[in-house]
Formats: sequence, structure tokens, C-alpha cells
Amino acid sequence: MIANEQLRSTDILTREKILSDYRLASESRQVSLLGRRDVMGGRAKFGIFGDGKELAQLAAARSFKQGDFRSGYYRDQTFVAALGELRWNEFFAQLYAHADLNADPNTGGRSMNGHFATRWVDEQGLWRSQTDLYNSVCDIAPTAGQIPRAVGLAYASKLYRQNPALQDMPGFSRNGNEVIFATIGDASTSQGMFWETMNAAGVLQVPLLMSVWDDGYGISVPVEYQTTKGSISKAMAGLQRDADDRGIEIITVKGWDYVALLEAYDQAARICREQHVPVLVHVQELTQPQGHSTSGSHERYKSKKRLTWEGEHDCNRTFRSWIITNGYATGDELDAIDTEAKQVARDARSSAWSAFQESMKPDLTDALDLLQRTARHNPKSAELMAIREQLRKEHLPLRRDAVSAVRKALRLVRMDKSDVKAPLQTYLEKTAGKAADMYHSFLFSQSPDSPMLITGTPAHYTDESVTVDGYILMQRYFDNLFSRDERVVAIGEDVGKIGDVNQGFAGLQEKFGELRITDTGIRETTIIGQGIGMAMRGLRPIVEIQYFDYIYYALATLTDDLATLHYRTKGGQKAPLIIRTRGHRLEGIWHSGSPLGAMLGSLRGIHVLVPRNMTQAAGFYNTLIKGDDPALVIECLNGYRLKERLPDNLSEFCLPLGVPETLRVGSDLTVVTYGSMCRIVMEAASQLADMGIQLEVIDVQSLLPFDRHHQIVESIKKTNRVIFADEDVPGGASAFMMQQVVDQQDAYRYLDSPPRTLSAKAHRPPYGSDGDYFSKPNVDDVIEAAYALMSESDPARFPAIL
Repeated sequence: MIANEQLRSTDILTREKILSDYRLASESRQVSLLGRRDVMGGRAKFGIFGDGKELAQLAAARSFKQGDFRSGYYRDQTFVAALGELRWNEFFAQLYAHADLNADPNTGGRSMNGHFATRWVDEQGLWRSQTDLYNSVCDIAPTAGQIPRAVGLAYASKLYRQNPALQDMPGFSRNGNEVIFATIGDASTSQGMFWETMNAAGVLQVPLLMSVWDDGYGISVPVEYQTTKGSISKAMAGLQRDADDRGIEIITVKGWDYVALLEAYDQAARICREQHVPVLVHVQELTQPQGHSTSGSHERYKSKKRLTWEGEHDCNRTFRSWIITNGYATGDELDAIDTEAKQVARDARSSAWSAFQESMKPDLTDALDLLQRTARHNPKSAELMAIREQLRKEHLPLRRDAVSAVRKALRLVRMDKSDVKAPLQTYLEKTAGKAADMYHSFLFSQSPDSPMLITGTPAHYTDESVTVDGYILMQRYFDNLFSRDERVVAIGEDVGKIGDVNQGFAGLQEKFGELRITDTGIRETTIIGQGIGMAMRGLRPIVEIQYFDYIYYALATLTDDLATLHYRTKGGQKAPLIIRTRGHRLEGIWHSGSPLGAMLGSLRGIHVLVPRNMTQAAGFYNTLIKGDDPALVIECLNGYRLKERLPDNLSEFCLPLGVPETLRVGSDLTVVTYGSMCRIVMEAASQLADMGIQLEVIDVQSLLPFDRHHQIVESIKKTNRVIFADEDVPGGASAFMMQQVVDQQDAYRYLDSPPRTLSAKAHRPPYGSDGDYFSKPNVDDVIEAAYALMSESDPARFPAIL
């Protein structure tokens, strides 16, 4: 094919640019080949590469501008390199899991290769100017997991363009001109996340440019098993916009056709940027020269005919032919570029591997020296030297090998004097400190804006403070919040027109407009994704999951993406999203509202807050808005019609995270609980007082973080007995609280009776009030559990009831 005049006139197809693209495509191919060799040779654990996708990614990068975002696929190495955001030594450093941001600035060795991340948070944890960057949101491995957030990143462009009040937020947008380049493999389009996102993008009309890299397979499964009609663009044709209906634009292009790719991406980016219309670019007839990954060969499932076709349609090969045919370079010139590309790749590999080994060397050398010194004049010298020799002979030694050797030696000399053991102990303390930074840091924000630094401001009341229903308190709170902070937006099912199902936003859409408070479809996954993307771009979204049980629809996005974001970038990216939901005590299998154990096991990296009433909820929202961490706030569903006094300082009142509140002082038994169970336990405490038993009732308020200052153990020191009560299934949140207090706080030292948990039954509650009574802890259950503990201790005073 011959370059057309349109592209020539825009100066895209110059010899310099074409050969630059060829050089980068060749280099990218070479690092893929060497990367696979490193995995097979034992230098790396696993590899997944972008070979066969080079040309399409180069074309996409040509249309990518500063301030744009890539929400991508772990094969996008050529794309990111073309943006100038990836050097090949960094590519190899990530392959080797080099835990140093200077070597791997994307994830600090925390993610496998192909996971790219722009550090839009600086060393202090504060925002950098995103409009000056070529932004990549850190990739994740779960298929299609990168897609839900893309709709939120694109939606932020819409808000920045359409809301004049946001024009004063430099560094996050240039009038909403930013395009979000999402990328996905064709097989992953079978995931519901993809379909939900494309539908949401079509409804919202946002600048989302979705590229589907189609190489015909999902590992070994061909496309005819994956997609209706064997084509994602044909399957999605019903979303195609036309003269009468809004929708998405669909463009198809061959992945080996250089000019057509440039034209396709130029057209797609202009539609997105200028019109805010989402575009699907289906890039067909791509290849995978090395198969899916290093886990196996594609020759096991591809026919010889298919393999021959892939060889003929390899994009780098066809690009080379096109360059020669059109006279941009000779074969000899391209051979020279290929030779140089091989050397560039080898040099990058060598440099990265040397740096990785050097990073290990001090710990390895220190361990060898320490083991030799410890062995001198020691009765167990032979055993110690054997440990040393085993470490010395390690073929590819890692830091873990050195640490493990020292730990073995310490066990061996455990009966020796302290001066023998002390150097070994010091070494382990030093390496544990390094490991804490390399592998355990930045689960939550460590910036000056961390919500953990907010000590709290008490609610203030006067004689004039009015008493209102809980839902009215929430209305007043959100009215105040939206008035004072233009960054705050709320989205969710029924949150706009009717003001949410419990009226916490009643009348606020009319006051603040649909851009600020917006209804969504029934699509929990992309509600969360929409919030994540907005939060990544400097806005302060509050997204609503209508009822707590519905959170399972979005759990993969919450746990794989949001909860790990700050950690997997080692503090380089953040998304301070607030998820608002309501739960506890509503009857029914799907509305019982207390799956806290599932959240505690899944959402490490997100604060989980369980306020007992709307006043406490408002205090937490104030804290979170001042902070920069994501959080889940679970309001009490049965609390909206209960009366509460309205604080005079509703906009300033803050609750600190991880700080319990003692609701009732007692001397006989401590009951630790949260949420709606607080009212049940308090009622039980009143009745138990009439029976001569004084409960100390503690509302933990915050499950993640949990009792940061160990207040609960101080209560147990006084009462010597404890019950952990909640509405979750057995072994859920009540077991978590017990572990935190008995294990982490060493409360077992002060117990005169075994610690008890009081939880719901193993099944979800059946519908109806009787179902709730017999399935979840009630006042009678609390009374009898507390009384049984006291009876066990003093049966004469408290004879058994049952």
C-alpha cells in the first residue's frame, strides 16, 4: 500500500518518524525474545510480552498527548516505550522483580513484568501535575480488570469540560481534552467488566478510546469460542452511533497495516477528544510470535497452517516490507537497525541484571562473612560452615537465601551466649527493616494528607441543637459538603432524582445539578470503576452501592484494583474514593447486610468504617474528605428514622480512624461490637444491670484500621472477660476482632474466662422479622451469652439459666 496524501500532508509519514518507529518495534521485539529466554533460564519467575502487537501500539502512541491516560493491558510495552515512559533496562528490572524504584519506577518490583505506572504522586505523597505527564494507570493482571476504572477516567474529562467550577484545578485537566486509551486482549472482552464498561461509556458519552488487540486466541481457546460472530466489533454493532442515536464509534483495522493503523488512531482520538464520543478500535489479525506467555508453547494448540500465516503476517515483518516497497529505507539500512536493536536489548538486559545482582550483594556478602565469623571457635563450626557453603554455591542467589541461611544459623546456636547470637540477630533486624520498605510499605497513604493523621474534632452541641431523623442529618451534612467543596461528586443508583433510597441526598440534585449528583444504571462494577477513575484525577467522588450485599458485584474491582493501587505502585498512585453503602439488620437472604468478614479478607488497602449512627458517619466523611485514602463507609440501614441531635459543627466534626468509643462503662465484662449491634448490646446491658452484671460496651467504629492505640485491652485488664459480638457469619468479623485483641494486643494475659464470639448463624437470614430474630444476634442472645460467662465464674451468684 502507498501512503496517502492526507497522512503526508500532516507530516506523519516522514522517513525520520517511520525509521524511528521501526527501530522501536525492533527493540521491543528483541526485549520480548530476551525476556522469554531469561524466564526459561531461571533469572525470572514468569514473563508475558507484547511481541506481535508492536505496530498497533506505535500507532496508538502517535495519537496520545500529554495529559492523556492509558488504562492498559500487560502486553503494552511498545505503547509505553513509544511515549518515552519505559526504558528497556526498566523493563528487565521489573522482570527480575528488582525492589528498587530507581530500577523499576513503575512498581518497585512488586508487580510482574508488563505492569506500567506513571508516578503522578511525588515523594511526599502529593499530586504532581498530570497534564504534564503521559499517564499510565498501573496495570493489573486479572483479565479485563483494568477496564472499569477507564470509564471513570474518561468521565472525569467530561466533568472537567462541563463544570466551570472545576476550571480552577490546574494540573488535572485542560478543559476536558484528555482521552483515555484503554487496551484489552480480544479474549478478555468476554468478561462482563468489558461489556458493562462499553455500555456505560455509550450512555455517558465520554472520551474513552478502547483498543482491542485481537490475535485470535485466549491462551489456547480460539475466538469462535469466545465471542458471538467471532468478532467483538460485529458483536457490539448494536452500540454503533448513528444520525438518530448516541452510542459508540466502531473502527476496525488490521494490526499489520501501518498506514491504516495511523489513520484509525488519528480518527479515533479526534472523535474522542473533540466530540467526547467513545470509540472502539478493533485491531484484527495480530499475532503472538512466542505464544501467550512463558507458561507454554503455542505450537500445542495452533495448526501448522495458522503458524505459517502468523509468520507471514507478523507486523514487524510486514512493516519492514512496506518501508522497503515505499522507498523509505533499503534492506541493508533496516538490517543495520535490527542489529543495533539487538545490541540495545542485550545492553539493557545486561545492565538490569548487573544492577539487580549488585543490589543483593551487600546482604549476601554480609551473610557469608557473618556465618564465617560465627563458625570460628564454635563447637558447631562444621554445621555453620555447611550452611555458609550452601549459600555460597547458590546459582542465582537472592536476598531470601542469605536471610534464610542466617535464620538457620541462629537456630543452630540458640543455646549459645548472647554475644554469639547478637550479630546474627542484628543482621536479621536490619534485613527485616529493608524488607518492610521494599515489600510492606504504602498499603495506605504515608503522605501529609493521610487520614490516619487526623486526630479528630468532637461534635459540639448547645441547648439550641435540634433533634432530627438520621436521614435529615445526612441531608444537612451532604448539603454542607457539596456547598464547600466543588471537587465532590456523588453517583449511584437512585442517588439523584429521588435523593437515594433513604433520602440522604433528597433535594440536592436539584440544588447542585446533575453533574454533581448523578443517577447511574444498575451496574455496580462500573459505578466503582467510575469512582476510581474520577478519584485518580483529583476529584473527590462518593459512589453509592445501594445495599451492602450488592458489593459482591464490584468486589473484583475493589480488591484487585482499588485496594492494591497505592501498594502496587509503592506510593506512586492513589485514588481517594469514598464508597457509601448501607447495611445491617434488614431481613432477607440478599438484604441482610453484614458480609464484613468477606470485606476484611478482600479490602486490605481500603479503610472499612462501621458507624453506629448518622452523626458518626458524618464525622467519618469529614475525615475522609480531608485525607487521601480510599474507604468503605457502611451506614446503618435501620438508623435513618431514628432521632439524633444535629451537631452545630457538622462540617468540622471529624472522627479519627481506628479509635473505638466506650459507650458504657462497666466492671464485669467487656463487649466489643459495632454498627447496629451497638443498640442491641446497649439494651442488653441495661437489662443485665438489673441482674447485677455491669457490661463495658465498646463500639470499635472502624474495622480497618482496628483499635490503633489498643484501648480494648485496657478494658479487658479491668473486666477480665470479653465477648466480640457482630452480625456476620461465624468466623467473620467477630473472629477478626478477637484475633486483633487476643493475639495482637496480648489480651489473653488478662482473661479469667475464655474469650467468646457472638455472631449470626452460618446461613443468611430468611425473610421476615422472625427470620432475623432467629438468625442474627438479638438482645436475648447477648444477655444469655454474658450471663453464661458470669455464671461460669460465679455459679452461686449467677445460677445457670439454660
